[in-house]
Amino acid sequence: MPSPTAPAPLWDPSEETLTRARVTQFTAHAERVSGRRLSAYEDLWDWSTTDLDGFWGAVWDFFGLTEVFGEHGSVLAPQAMPGSVWFPNVQVNYAEFVLTGRPQDQVAIVGVGEDEAVTEVTWGALRRQVAAVAQWLRDRGVGRGDRVVGYLPNTPEAVVALLATAGVGAVWSSVGQDYAPSAVGDRLGPLGAKVLITADSYRYAGRRHDRRAAVREVLASLPTVTDVLLVERGTEGGLDISDVRTHAWADVAAGEAKPAWERVGFDDPLWVLFSSGTTGRPKGIVQSHGGILLEQLKFLGLHLDLGPADRLFWFTSPSWVMWNIQSSALATGASILCYDGSPTAPDARRLWQLVDDHDVTLFGSSPGYLEASRATGITPTDDLDLTGLRALATTGAPISPSTHGWAVTATGGLPLYSVSGGTDICSAFCGGVPTVPIWPGELSVRNLGVAMDAWDPDGNPLRGEVGELVMTRPMPSMPIRFWDDPEGDRYRESYFEVYPGVWRHGDWITVTDRDSVVIHGRSDSTLNRHGVRMGSADIYNVVEDVPEVAESLVLGIEEPDGGYWMPLFVVLTDPAAELSDELRDHIRQQIRTHASPRHVPDEIIRVAALPHTRTGKRLEVPLKRMMQGADPDSVVQRTALDDPELLTPFLDLARERRARRPSVQ
Repeated sequence: MPSPTAPAPLWDPSEETLTRARVTQFTAHAERVSGRRLSAYEDLWDWSTTDLDGFWGAVWDFFGLTEVFGEHGSVLAPQAMPGSVWFPNVQVNYAEFVLTGRPQDQVAIVGVGEDEAVTEVTWGALRRQVAAVAQWLRDRGVGRGDRVVGYLPNTPEAVVALLATAGVGAVWSSVGQDYAPSAVGDRLGPLGAKVLITADSYRYAGRRHDRRAAVREVLASLPTVTDVLLVERGTEGGLDISDVRTHAWADVAAGEAKPAWERVGFDDPLWVLFSSGTTGRPKGIVQSHGGILLEQLKFLGLHLDLGPADRLFWFTSPSWVMWNIQSSALATGASILCYDGSPTAPDARRLWQLVDDHDVTLFGSSPGYLEASRATGITPTDDLDLTGLRALATTGAPISPSTHGWAVTATGGLPLYSVSGGTDICSAFCGGVPTVPIWPGELSVRNLGVAMDAWDPDGNPLRGEVGELVMTRPMPSMPIRFWDDPEGDRYRESYFEVYPGVWRHGDWITVTDRDSVVIHGRSDSTLNRHGVRMGSADIYNVVEDVPEVAESLVLGIEEPDGGYWMPLFVVLTDPAAELSDELRDHIRQQIRTHASPRHVPDEIIRVAALPHTRTGKRLEVPLKRMMQGADPDSVVQRTALDDPELLTPFLDLARERRARRPSVQ
């Protein structure tokens, strides 16, 4: 639990920042349309979550949707969750808005390879390529509601494919090429796609990975695909597939076609995203054209302050929701940088170098990358020109106060917005905004239009205490449904079972007295020691501030005899070092001092590395269940992991502990 005394902010907005921030301009607009005085961010947030019609209508008008699609009419009816209906009287198209009214000769997308090859796509070229690929899709019979899937690296072609699919009213879904074919089939197979857009290879860690054999294997799990559009990136010989028509991307994208947009209902499907899939078949999360467009304009335009003068670079891949969010930055008029390569090739400075080389104004990464930069002694401003960089952002896991502070200091005092949300809403519940200070390890604000709170088990709001993250009112980017869930049973079970009519996200948070948010980790992996619930992130923040520790994982395991075992697994920064008794004692003392005596683990165990999901999340729940004796294949999908072999020491330890238990007579 955070101290009741507020720490000093890491960053305070200057008068210049306050004046030029888009959220300041939006606040003036909101005051005009609401007739209310909104003198502080808290006033704006309160209005945005109590007058949903007024707020989302103001977002529509402020970002120019009226000029493209006309007056919005009714905003929300009914307001129940699930089942809310947004903007029922309008027709929209996500790609149309992205590509309307942009300066023809300015760069929209920069593609950078690990081999330093750079591709620049202007707005005019982007519009022409999208029109050509969209016409090709129409010629293949792809239209409203059909599915187009991508198995692609993070390149400009992937963004063009998304926009062309949206332009014809079809539904997009993608997986990065680092995924094994079986994992791709688990995700894309059920969609019944007509077209696969893919590449022959991608680059990572110093070499080109030929994926043609993997593409052929993927196609075996996509029996409805009739056409493949292939991006050729350095291999020879094509795909050699006899029963599916294959077409060259270069030929199709160079075609001549006039842009034509298939307008659809606001709540019609835009894309399907997927949950991590660590504990079962990944959920196909369906989100809408209008919901995504409006939410991304709000999140990227107001909270991250993006506009036509900006360039966003978020290290991501087409498998992760951050790729969709980065692509959506085009809707604000900003340009984006797509990087196909390793974040540490040739060294941990790589992403910082890209920021310098390509005039990035907002750089997004993970706490893990920032921690790795810190651990290797990098100070980006020492030998790089970051004068164009305005801000940083991070997501994927809670950030420790020390790493948060390092990042702000190491970039010369730039704001670092920690954001927390999820694939489920393709956005953030909470994060930052240019008009509010940033405190170490905290998320400064609950985001506009997000009626989130911390609740106790009985549904009572909490302040300064740990509770469940809930949303009490709908937001437009919530899933319109899950794929293959026709009655909505799995959808309701995922979010609305604990508090009927209220979204329970599964995160454990504290809302502080200054209305900032602290994320403690997943509530389904809560540590519950002696009846006191604790968050795993509170332990990680302390342990990973110990210089000898690179990463850690804590589990709270209820045992058959009624006991409770809480081991802490650590990865050392020096692979050749020993986990000495002195280091164990130091770690325990740090936890006791900076968290509490209850947070001190029963054992500290060294492992060479920790397994993660492919988006970098720790496997707290699956590993806990395996430690309790569950069949590994029943609690984790190995194809969803970065390295399944890293499960082995945990499985070995689980077997050893079971063997030591006395038999029951």
